[in-house]
Amino acid sequence: MTISRRKFSGALSASLALPAFIGTASAQGATIKIGMCTPVTGPAAEAGRYAQIGAKIALEAVNKAGGVLGKQVELIVEDDQTTNPGIVLAFSKLASQTDMVAFIGSIRSTQVHAMAPDVLKIGKPVMIGGTDPTLTHMGNQWLFRFRPNDSYSGSVIADYGVKTLAKKKWAIIHSTDAFGTAGGKALTNALGKLAGTSVVLDQGYANQSQDFTPVVLAIKQSGADVIGSYFTFENDLGVFARQLRQLGVNAPWVGSPSIVNVTALKLAGPALHGTFGVADYAEESSPAARAFGKAYRDVAKVAPDNQSSWTYDAMTILCMAINKAGKTDPAAIREAILAIRKHAGAEGEYNFDANGDGLHGYNIVRNEKGTIVFDKHVESAT
Repeated sequence: MTISRRKFSGALSASLALPAFIGTASAQGATIKIGMCTPVTGPAAEAGRYAQIGAKIALEAVNKAGGVLGKQVELIVEDDQTTNPGIVLAFSKLASQTDMVAFIGSIRSTQVHAMAPDVLKIGKPVMIGGTDPTLTHMGNQWLFRFRPNDSYSGSVIADYGVKTLAKKKWAIIHSTDAFGTAGGKALTNALGKLAGTSVVLDQGYANQSQDFTPVVLAIKQSGADVIGSYFTFENDLGVFARQLRQLGVNAPWVGSPSIVNVTALKLAGPALHGTFGVADYAEESSPAARAFGKAYRDVAKVAPDNQSSWTYDAMTILCMAINKAGKTDPAAIREAILAIRKHAGAEGEYNFDANGDGLHGYNIVRNEKGTIVFDKHVESAT
C-alpha cells in the first residue's frame, strides 16, 4: 500500500480541524458515504483522533485503488463527546442522511449498547470495536465486531497469569460499565476453570475516577499475588498505575488491551513497565500488522494501537464488502461481510461467524521499559 504523505497529511490536518468531513470527493451523489461516530471532545478525544487516522489511512488506499462501485468514498464524522447520550445524538445525525451507506461506531461497549436500538431501527451495517460478548448476541443483525470479544480475553489473561506467571491469587479490577463488568465476569469464569486459583478481590470502580487509593489499599489487604484488569479509559488506567506503584504494590499485572494503548503509556510512564497485556493489535504479530504500523507511523509519527487498527480494518473490510455485494443494499452488504474468510487485517485474520464476530484470538505482549514487545498469539479453539 503506497500513500502520499504530503497529500495524506494535508487532508488529515483539515479533517481533524473540521471533523464533520473527511474525504476526497464532495459532489452530491457522486460518492459513497460512510458515517463515523468517534470522540472529538471529552476524555477520549485523543483516542478518537487515532481512530480517525486509522480510518483515513484505509480510506486513502481505497480511493487511490478506484474507490467503491466506481465512486470515491467520503467519511462523515460526528463527535460522540465520549458519552452515551453523545453517541446516540451523533448516530442520529448521521443516520438522518438517507444516502449514508454504513457506519463505523464505537470502541466502547457501553456506547454501542446505547446506540444499538437505533442501529436496529435504521437497519444498516455498523462496524464496532466494543468487546462486551453480548453485543453480537442481542438479536441485532447490523452490528459487526472488528476486535475479539472478551470471552477470549478473559481466558487468555487467566491462562497466562496462572500457567506462565505461576500466580494463583487474583485481584480483578474493572470499570462498572458494560465493558468492565463483562470483562471482569469473563476473567472470573476463566479462572474458575483453572485448578488451585482464587479471586481474592473483585473490585469495580466508576469511570473518570480521580483517586484510586481505596482500590489500591484493597489490593494490598487482599493478599493477591497477581492483578487482572479491565479499564475502559486510558486516563483512569494511568492514574491507577501511578498510585499502585506509589503505594508499593508491585504484583504482576495482566491487563485488557487498554494497558498497552499509546495514551495509557504516555500517562502512566514507568508505572506500567513490566506489565503484561492481551492486545488485539500487536505490531510484530503479522506482516499485515507491520505494514499498517509503518503506514501509521509515516503519518502520525507515533506507534499505532488498537484505537486506530480496528477502524483501519473496519473501513477496509466494509469497502471490500460493498464492492463484493455490487450494490449498497444493506442486506447485500451484510451477507458480503459475513462471507469474508481468511482476510489478513492489521488486527488479525478475519473469519466472520454468523453473529458478526470477525476475530477470535488475542496477542500477549509485555511492556519492556515503555516498549511493547510481542510474545505470542493465542487463537481460541471455540
